[in-house]
Amino acid sequence: MTAQGGRKPFAAVLAANTVSIAGTSLTMIGVPWFVLDTTGSAGRAGVVAFCATLPVVVSALVGGPFIDRIGRRRVSVASDLVCGLAVGAIPLLHWAGALEFWMLCALMALGGLAHTPGMTARYVLVPDLAAHAGTTLARAASLFEGVSRGARMIGAALAGVLIAVLGAEAVLLLDAVTFAVSALLVAGGVRGVRAAEPQKAAAPVSFTTYRTELREGYVFLLRHRLLLAVVLMVMLTNGFDQGWSSVLLPVHAKENLGGASDLGMLTAIFGGCALLGALLYGAVGERFPRRAVFTVAFLVCGLPRFVVAALVDGTAALAVTMAAGGLAAGMLNPILTTVTYERVPQELRSRVGGVTTAGCELTMPLGGLAAGLLVEEAGLVTALLVVGGAYFLATLSPALFPSWRAMDAVPAGGPLSSSEPSRPSSPGRPAPAPRP
Repeated sequence: MTAQGGRKPFAAVLAANTVSIAGTSLTMIGVPWFVLDTTGSAGRAGVVAFCATLPVVVSALVGGPFIDRIGRRRVSVASDLVCGLAVGAIPLLHWAGALEFWMLCALMALGGLAHTPGMTARYVLVPDLAAHAGTTLARAASLFEGVSRGARMIGAALAGVLIAVLGAEAVLLLDAVTFAVSALLVAGGVRGVRAAEPQKAAAPVSFTTYRTELREGYVFLLRHRLLLAVVLMVMLTNGFDQGWSSVLLPVHAKENLGGASDLGMLTAIFGGCALLGALLYGAVGERFPRRAVFTVAFLVCGLPRFVVAALVDGTAALAVTMAAGGLAAGMLNPILTTVTYERVPQELRSRVGGVTTAGCELTMPLGGLAAGLLVEEAGLVTALLVVGGAYFLATLSPALFPSWRAMDAVPAGGPLSSSEPSRPSSPGRPAPAPRP
């Protein structure tokens, strides 16, 4: 199948990602609020977060070769359709009076299992689509991250308003619709792009072949110190972020702020400023050392929001803190995405992307669960300070360990070609960026 040139495929993936992530933001706010409203339990909110994120890790651990074999376009479409059905079933079962807590957990688990392959499939397409569109890799990565951040802002703002007006159930139903729209955009817009089609169509399907392809991704990860350092750090911070977004911030908004509207506003402020940060880095970020920007940005977007939520009353101070943190967080993903695209061979992107995503998300199931239990046992303020302190310690890593110096090294020949073998001594490939 011949590659399709022009900007249409890149625009279609950007639009699909925007719609899908906006819908995911609806769920990110709608599900915790739904659980808190129907059960009143922070612990149960943590259990639901655990059930939603554990399958994400499982699918990321084994999904790389699957994405290549089935085809990135098909995987993206199927992922969105399954996620839409899972999310849409929650309000329908609730309105029918048939929704049990275990059903909610199972549906969230199904959505989590299907979600990561679709996100990974779109993510690894960006270098090829950027080349078709005639834009640089750094600008494409910043634009991809920028629209993602903007989508989170839009989704969060809509969620806060819709929950207050229509209830959390309506928000979840709208999310199901966004997944369907995303599937249609990718199905039609990326048709004919060679990189989006099956990469191993002629290879026999066997467990041995699949295991070999999967192993390649793990070997590539383990041979690079920078990549391992990034995965370990982001593994920790993503767990803390999951606790923040799925339990700590919703409980804080419900108990101490103005409810769902304030929760949506704060999340939207963070997302909007993150969009600005991503666009700012795309415009001028290449002038500055990546490691320095990355270190400072992570320190700003981490600890401060936990401390302010714990110790300062009212919404205003937290809104300012979230704005500063969002601006800093928006610079993280373009840095990591650019370095990843520069150095991972094209035929390994799905496998390496799946492995690094799994590593980065390994603690997310425990993050939400631990935060819920910590709130119930020690109280919200203690939980915020404990999680925030642990976050701060994790973000000191780039400033303390020499392996991070490789972040500023750029391969002389640009992105690795598919024929260029990876070398154990070469700088590492950063993992998919964190989602504070």
